[in-house]
Amino acid sequence: MNLRILLPYRIFAELKGIKRIVAETLQGSFGLLPNRLDCTAALVPGILTYETETGKVIYIATDEGILVKAGQDVLISVRNAVEGTDLSDLHKRVIQDFENLDEQEKKVRSASAKLELGFIRRFEEFRKK
Repeated sequence: MNLRILLPYRIFAELKGIKRIVAETLQGSFGLLPNRLDCTAALVPGILTYETETGKVIYIATDEGILVKAGQDVLISVRNAVEGTDLSDLHKRVIQDFENLDEQEKKVRSASAKLELGFIRRFEEFRKK
């Protein structure tokens, strides 16, 4: 199978020769083999697993998204993804990435609050005139 993983801002992975894929859905784990019928699935945050033709198993921690299988092509679109070959290292990377996202989110909220406050002040000045 051909696997393509998309993030909102870039292509995370484009792979060929994938033997199997396992993803997390609301109903539990969802497995794909090359001859499975075409389908779509809503993904929840979890671990996406795929196996290459050489037998190497790769793990990707993903955020929520969608999976579409059409023929031999599997397209996965998620909000965020982190790849690893060892689950313990992957866990550490996910924790680190989420901490970084929390810091970025705090900065964005702070900037947004300052913009809103400035707008309100200017609006009040305009209203008083």
